[in-house]
Amino acid sequence: MQKDQLFTRRRMLLAGAAALGAAGTAGVIVAGGDEAARTAAPVAGPQARQVLRPSAFRLQPLTGYGPPRAAPRKLKVRHEPILQISGRGRQMMLTFDDGPNPDYTPHILDTLAEYGVRAMFFVCGECVVDNKELLARMADEGHVVGNHTWTHPLLTTLNRKEIRSEMERTSDIIEDTYGERPQWFRAPYGAWNRAAFQLGAEMGMEPMAWTVDTTDWETPGTSTIVDRVESGAAPGVVVLSHDAGGDRSQSVHAIREYLPYLLDSGYHLTVPPRRTA
Repeated sequence: MQKDQLFTRRRMLLAGAAALGAAGTAGVIVAGGDEAARTAAPVAGPQARQVLRPSAFRLQPLTGYGPPRAAPRKLKVRHEPILQISGRGRQMMLTFDDGPNPDYTPHILDTLAEYGVRAMFFVCGECVVDNKELLARMADEGHVVGNHTWTHPLLTTLNRKEIRSEMERTSDIIEDTYGERPQWFRAPYGAWNRAAFQLGAEMGMEPMAWTVDTTDWETPGTSTIVDRVESGAAPGVVVLSHDAGGDRSQSVHAIREYLPYLLDSGYHLTVPPRRTA
């Protein structure tokens, strides 16, 4: 309880600053990848699995063995995070931070599977340790996993060595459990600094922020979360929600309402293309 309260207080202090920072940037990524066909079969509960067509994201066995890790291709260093996607038609992207969590993540995955939709999950390394099977499921079902550091610290309070450790450890465990190293990074609290941009680029990760913040971490009520997503829907929008870090039952209920609404409104929920070179 104390950890959740501390987490919430830190979120509240940083929310305004993150929003101001996001409003002043204009990064865009190109959406890509085929979307699995939408289905209508109901899903019974958190352990229920509806199989989507085989995913290209499952690249290697999740054994933790094999050849040494290859160094990622270094990217150009950005000075601001990417905020939205570009592409033809009414495309949007759903992203979830702070997980995985055994109480909430499976329900969100079930809803995504029910409608044949893929999403992005920015995971914390310390949460992956005891929930590796959830990352394996994300890989099986074609979701994209990004790096959200190991312990969810405020990066602007850390030195460069500490930031590197937070990012590298998380990329390592993602590779071991998901099957490949992450190509995307999101700073906790949306608090970016030069070191985060530089280190992310060195590790082959692009920085991603968001366009619409549901502020579900405030637990404002399911209807409020739904309204923020539906009213903020527009081509190119990246939606920020959470599947861990506190009571996320409202987020679980909300996606069951806004996801069919978005699809019925003609939106195509997508994920970024995987870089191969």
